Amino acid sequence: MALKNYSAVTPEITALSELCTKNNHITPELYEKHQVKRGLRDLDGKGVVTGLTEISKIVSSKQENGKTVPCEGELYYRGINVKDLVGGFLAEDRFGFEETVYLLLFGELPDGETLNDFCKLLSDARTLPKNFVRDVIMKAPNQDIMNSLAKSVLQLYSYDKNANDISIPNVLRQCLHLIANFPLLSVYAYRAYRHYIKGKGLIIHNPDPKLSTAENILRLLRADKSFTQLEARLLDLSLVLHAEHGGGNNSTFTNHVVTSSGTDTYSAMAASLCSLKGPKHGGANIKVTHMFADIKKHVSDWNDDEEIKAYLLKILNKEAFDRSGLIYGMGHAVYSVSDPRAGVFRGLVGKLSEEKGKTKEFALYNNVARLATEVIAEKRKIYKGVSPNIDFYSGFAYSMMELPEELYTPIFAVARVAGWSAHRIEELINAGKIIRPAYTSVSADRPYVKLADR
Repeated sequence: MALKNYSAVTPEITALSELCTKNNHITPELYEKHQVKRGLRDLDGKGVVTGLTEISKIVSSKQENGKTVPCEGELYYRGINVKDLVGGFLAEDRFGFEETVYLLLFGELPDGETLNDFCKLLSDARTLPKNFVRDVIMKAPNQDIMNSLAKSVLQLYSYDKNANDISIPNVLRQCLHLIANFPLLSVYAYRAYRHYIKGKGLIIHNPDPKLSTAENILRLLRADKSFTQLEARLLDLSLVLHAEHGGGNNSTFTNHVVTSSGTDTYSAMAASLCSLKGPKHGGANIKVTHMFADIKKHVSDWNDDEEIKAYLLKILNKEAFDRSGLIYGMGHAVYSVSDPRAGVFRGLVGKLSEEKGKTKEFALYNNVARLATEVIAEKRKIYKGVSPNIDFYSGFAYSMMELPEELYTPIFAVARVAGWSAHRIEELINAGKIIRPAYTSVSADRPYVKLADR
């Protein structure tokens, strides 16, 4: 058997994969027999408690008369309702991501002077090692920017003289550098992909130390470095709402697991990036934009409830779009009545749709959100309610800003690295034990057979 072609699946590999599949299948009944909480969730979908955190809290149900009742979703960062946090900086016409990062890392809100000092700290850290862009990012570019981002993070280990030091001061230093530089690593990786794989021009801009994280992302991406203030405000809001979401989401839990082994910061962050890359986690908003492109092709009147509802039923019945039976952007693993992030985000998305002349598209999104809730409730037996989540609107917002689709998930990472950093530090301070859940073996014992007798 030869494996000369790196990317080819040969007939031999196909045959071996069939054997692999046959001997690795576990019947669903065994999971029930051994009371396995698949996906670390109870049968009602509630996550199994595997740790404690002070960094964020998600509320999706309340106790009434001894019963658990679904309620409007709430999200708290360090005990502060995200709606109040967002309302605070929007009312003062400020950018909020840097303030949010400070809150998540240090557990309290900064005063004006402290916030200015912290913004300068991040700005000063927003620089890559000499020749890093040329030697690492521009070499071996690929079409998935998340892979490029993970590669760059692992390579930064080589440039850090104290890479293995997991003392809190050193880990904080590393995390601040990563938070500051994720925008550069992401945009420059996209630029390399665009030039070397797509054959387009190569433009590299330096960040402006006077600008916020959101403003710098747009500056780095645009050939003329220009953007509107509403675009920057909406992108900043997106970063705030994606910065953290409890310790149990897949990429943050991954960070806890990997951190508990005692490994370095770069390895822990790369592991989280690899988790976030998965379409079940970080890539949902791309699916939403593709689904809406399909809806626009097949629904002639975007204000006709019956026509929209009929097509949503086709999607749900696996007769349309990708035939998965999923209406993307609807529902969440935790929230039921509402996703508070979607509610906060929707208002500015509507304002941007006015600026961009996309109000008809925005109205379609709202119609689909309303009707999909009805269709899913009628068609599917579900243990909780369903509502639009943040992904439902974020892809539309990014498309209006003409952000490349390849950067949708990396922008998620630019935000979530703040939460990962806070959780890594919390794990190092409080844990002490390697995370090692149990798996029950369901294989039967059998004797070894000598090669000649097989």
